[in-house]
Formats: sequence, structure tokens, C-alpha cells
Amino acid sequence: MNKPNRKQDALNYHAKGRPGKIQVVPTKPTNSQRDLTLAYSPGVAEPCLRIAENVEDVYKYTAKSNLVAVISNGTAVLGLGNIGPEASKPVMEGKGLLFKIYADIDVFDLEVNAQSVDDFVNIVKALEPTFGGVNLEDISAPTCFEIERRLKAEMNIPVMHDDQHGTAIISGAALINACEIQGKKLDEIKLVVNGAGAAAVSCTKMYLSLGVKKENLVMFDINGLLTPERTDLDEIRLDFATQRKDISNLADAMKGADVFVGLSAGNVVTPDMLISMAKNPIVFAMANPEPEINYDLAIASRDDIIMATGRSDFPNQVNNVLGFPYIFRGALDVRATAINEEMKIAAVYAIAEMAKKPVPEAVNLAYDMTNLKFGRDYIIPKPMDQRLITEVSAAVAKAAIDSGVARKVITDWDAYNEELISRLGNNNKLLRDITNKAKQSPKRVVFAEADNYKILRAAQIVKDEKIATPILLGNVDTIKRIMRDNELDLGDVQIIDPKAETDRSEKFAQFLFEKRQRRGITLFEAKKLLTDRSYYGACMVQFGEADALISGLTKNYVSTIKPALQIIGIEEGISRVAGMYLMITQKGPFFFGDTTVNINPTAQELVDITVLIEKSVAQLNIQPRVAILSYSNFGSNDGELPEKTREAVKILHEKYPEMIVDGEMQANFALNPSLLADNFPFSTLNGKPANTLIFPTLEAGNIAYKLMQEIGGAEAVGPILLGLKKPVHVLQLGSSVREIVNMVTIAVVDAQIKCAKNNPKA
Repeated sequence: MNKPNRKQDALNYHAKGRPGKIQVVPTKPTNSQRDLTLAYSPGVAEPCLRIAENVEDVYKYTAKSNLVAVISNGTAVLGLGNIGPEASKPVMEGKGLLFKIYADIDVFDLEVNAQSVDDFVNIVKALEPTFGGVNLEDISAPTCFEIERRLKAEMNIPVMHDDQHGTAIISGAALINACEIQGKKLDEIKLVVNGAGAAAVSCTKMYLSLGVKKENLVMFDINGLLTPERTDLDEIRLDFATQRKDISNLADAMKGADVFVGLSAGNVVTPDMLISMAKNPIVFAMANPEPEINYDLAIASRDDIIMATGRSDFPNQVNNVLGFPYIFRGALDVRATAINEEMKIAAVYAIAEMAKKPVPEAVNLAYDMTNLKFGRDYIIPKPMDQRLITEVSAAVAKAAIDSGVARKVITDWDAYNEELISRLGNNNKLLRDITNKAKQSPKRVVFAEADNYKILRAAQIVKDEKIATPILLGNVDTIKRIMRDNELDLGDVQIIDPKAETDRSEKFAQFLFEKRQRRGITLFEAKKLLTDRSYYGACMVQFGEADALISGLTKNYVSTIKPALQIIGIEEGISRVAGMYLMITQKGPFFFGDTTVNINPTAQELVDITVLIEKSVAQLNIQPRVAILSYSNFGSNDGELPEKTREAVKILHEKYPEMIVDGEMQANFALNPSLLADNFPFSTLNGKPANTLIFPTLEAGNIAYKLMQEIGGAEAVGPILLGLKKPVHVLQLGSSVREIVNMVTIAVVDAQIKCAKNNPKA
């Protein structure tokens, strides 16, 4: 039951809504007839004529300067082999997605029905006028070597086969740093390479370029050691053949070796092989999904080892996404005619040097680290490190200029760095960062409405993704039936029926009675209330039997929040709770509040809400810029709403001078820095738009977020309940599975923050 369900998840992901993962969108206005005449006929004739006069102007007037072709013939797709060009398309779309989200590079994926070198080369060459660069992907060896060689020689734009060079560049950086930490010199290390495919060959060539000596190298393929006597080797692999006679198998080669690089198959290396290696060994076990030796087993075998894999759940992941987006970014930005060895070497050293620099706090937070620093468990940067786009892209661009393949010279590197940073945008990066942080320390999340398919589906996802450990509340037989009917597999997940509980229910009921006995609740009524799963789940969180509660999918907001307030209560130093929505938009994340709890807050209550939300936004490693909204701008209108928002801002400026906050103001002024500066240059928000919007009433906030969601295409994450002692989060009525997963992720990070606050030494 496990595999079919996961397969269907992947199929649903690709098929739901608009099929596939990418689309083409206009970059210019198209709303009027004038726009259309400029976009097409007759206006389009002008750039056509300019390009005809000077072909280089194609970079000025078209998307060529930021457009890469991801091209495959489907002959070596991931671990699936020769499955054909059509079947390779999901992978190529995925590669295009990575180009876009990491380096803002647009992609057309092209799957070509061309098996021979000549056919493939001729097709790609003919496409040169369209693209600024070509990323070759998933082409079988040895034809991939000849295809890339010819295209690089015959085309005048950057061409790179990432399967070869991506792993080589990233692992090359890792090798430099690992050798430095282990006290080894590149020109002295004894290197064993297991695997002789495109990636292994390219990695080995890169290591030789970095200083490794060929006489210190041995390589194996599926048929054994590469030797000159073998008759099944092509010229490329024959170049790595060894003359050594003392080696007959991998175990022999590992004896006394300094470095093992695996690009082969899982579990082919044993602990005894590692033990036989030289002092302070370096092992890059990069087979996926199973490394050549399990990470934990390798670390247990030797305490002096540096270990890297291709997996994200272990330190030192050799991930191509550290390289290819930024290499092409730098190449495109100087209109390079090629990606040459100098540019690849520059990328290697840029990545290696970056790992030695102090790690930004945002990266520590994203990976739930307190002080990530250069060492055995951090020899290459993390994929979420935003410095990659500036460090690697700039290094590649400089190398292109210095080596003479750039057609455009950058002189203001500070301005270029600013341009690179602005390319990243913020539309869904925050949600990725929050998810990544949640995975670093998963928490126990109790689901109050587990007799619902969407809840169970979300529970399976967060369990599979290692975001949280679910605890399910409801009738055991009903929950198991829903799981069985929908082929859901939650393994040994804990299922609790509050109506069938005894000892725990008694404990919870006694606690509730003692806490609420002077508020009209008898022990009998407390026991009755504990059959309500929202009460029961809140007690589990209160007693430390769960870390967070998720409820509200099928209940109104009040019936969910009331048990949390009665059992868990408000955090010390907080006067009220509030509801906040995280709105994921193309212009970045925005935070809306209060959208769910306080109907018509007073000026002081607005202050309390603002302080609570501002603090919560800051905990997500975002600098809050708060606008208190109204229909008035700085006293332009009188009335209850402008006056209370005006008073709230006055109090905030007096009591919290460090807070970036202003108002009362209309929403367009809060979000448009130019409009604000032109009309109200005195505002403390001048310079950048607000990212945290405080609404004068619940009605206004609720309407605003729903309009943003439906008309603006924003993704709403929430409502995030703020101000409770322990994490309880309430779902929107009828939330989708994705929205439930997002709320669980927020709940886990909330639990992490509260745990750290309550246990500072933990």
C-alpha cells in the first residue's frame, strides 16, 4: 500500500490544475490595444529592424539574455535509464523550475527525438538564435561526451552538460575543503573512484585539474578495475586506466587510500574497507538514493572521517543546485560565448571559499543550527544560502571576462551584486525556509479531527517529509477504515479515542476542573468536555504529551480557540491573543493581522496586537515593517477608525521607538514607497514597502486576505494563532491538504521557538 500511494501523489502533483510545472507569462503590459500593438504588429517591427542591423541587439530587445534551453533525448533519465524523450519531460521541467527559483533564469525545456550524435548536435545548433545558453541533461555516456564537445566547439553560446560538470564542480569544492581540514595535499592524495559514467569521468577530470596526480588514481566501473589490458573501454575511460598490479578489486584499492569517491551503486563499500583507508579519510558516497555506504555506518566505523553524500538528510550534501543556476547566471550576464574550464574552476573555488565564511543567521535558522561553521560537517555551503547567487555568479562572470569569452564587461560589481540579490525575489522562499527549519527538529502534532480524509492525508505528508510526528484523535476503527479505503499509510502512528480513554482522561478532567471550577465547571462537566477532541488535544499539549495542536477543519473558530484559552492560556507578558495570516505573493511575504480574533479592537488593543505580530514576524527572521491601516492618511479624515489607529501609532512610537511602524495610512501608500515618499516624506516607513499590515477591525483584515487570496492569487497560510503559552493553530473551515500541511509546518516552528524559549539550555 505504501508505494502505490506515493506514486499517485507524484502523478497528482504533476497533473492537478494546469498540467506540468512551468508556464510562460508575459513580462510587459498587455491590458490595452496600445499594449498589443507595441507587443506585436506594428510595433514589433522596430526591434526586428534593429536586430537585423545589429544581431547583438537580440540581447537588448528579447528574452534571449535570460533564456536557457534544458535539452535531453531521454537516454539516461535519473536512475530510470533510456525511457525516451517524452518520459524525460517532467525532469526537464523540474530542472527549469530550479533555474527559475534559484537564479531567476527562464527556461524552455526541449525533449528531442535524436539518438545519434549528429542528429542531436544538428538540432541543438539550429536553435542557437533562440537561447542565451544550453543545459544538456540526462544524455547517456559515451555519446554525451561527444555531443558536448561538438556543441561547445560549434556554438557561440554557453553549453554545459550538468550531469557531468555539476557534480564535478560541487564535489571539487568539497574535496578542496575536506583536504584542508584533514591536513592532506591534493597532489599527494591517493584517490579511488568507483563508477565510470559521465559524472564520474567529469569529477575525475576536475580533481586532476585541481592538482590530483593521475598516478595516484584508480577507477572502477561495473566490470571492475580500469586497466590498459581491458578491451571494453573507450578512449575516455582508457585514459584513467591504472598500471598497478597490486589491485584486483575495490577492497584492495581502498587499503591506504586517502579519498573515496562513489558515483556507482548503494552499499558497495563495507566498514572494513573504510577501516583499511589511511588516517583522516575522505569519503564522498554520492550514489542516490542509497549511498555506497550508509552515512551513520561510516561515521560509526571511523571517528576521523569526513563524509559527504548526495542526500539532503545528512551533512555535506553534494547537490548540483549549488552550481548550475549560478554558473549559467554569471555566463548569461556577461553574454559569454562558452562555459570554459576557467569559469568552472572559478565556481569551484567560490563555493569552497564560501563555506569558510561566517554563515548568515538566516541559514542557521533555516537548518535549525546555532553556529554552523567550517568543519567536518560543513565543507560546502547549504543550498538555501542566498549568498550563492552573488558569490558564484560573480566569480563565474569575472572568469568569463578574464578568459576572453565575455561579450559584455561588468565594471560596477557592487551594482551587479545588488542586481543578483534583487533577482531572487521572496514569493515562496520564506515558506521553503520555514519547512526546512521544521524538518531540522520535527515535533509531535496532535490532529483533533483525524476522522477526515484531508487531515489524514496531511498527516501522512508531514510524517513522510519528516516535518512532524502525527498523533490522531478520533474513533480508531473509523480512522483506520478511512486510511484503508484511501490507501493511506501512516505506519505505527498513534491513534487515540478520547471517548475510550480512562486514566489519561481522568488526569485531564481533574486538571480542567481545578483550573475552571470557579468559572462554573464541575468535575462531571470537565469529564464531558474532555470527550471533545479540541479539549483533549489541548490537554495533551498542556501536559507535554504533544507539542502542538491542529484543529478547526470542520468546526467554527470559537469552538476551537475556546478550549485552548481555557486549558493552555495566554503567554506571560501578553495581554491578548491574535490571528495572523502569512500571505505568499509574487512581491514577497506579507503578514496580515488581526484577521480572526479581535473584532473591533481599541487603540490599546491595536497596540497589543501590533506588538504580538511584530514579534512573531521577527522570529521568522524577517525585519517587520509595520503599517497601521485605515481609510485615512495621517489625519486626513476624522472618525472612529482613523482616530483609534492614530492613537495606536502614537503609543507605539512612544513605547517601542525601535519598531519600524507608522500610520494611520491607506493600504496603497503603505505598499508603494514612491507614493509614500512623494506625499508623506516624514513617514518612518519611507524607503521600502510595509510587509506587516495591521487592520483596524477584524472585518477589514478578513476581507483583505480573502480578496488577496482569490483575486491576487496569493497563498494564505493561517490563521496563525499568536499569544498562547503553547502552540495551538486553527485551520480555516474546509482547508485544503496543502493548507493543512502549511499550518502544521508553522505549528512545528512555533513549537521549536517556544521550546527554545522555555528551555534555553536545551
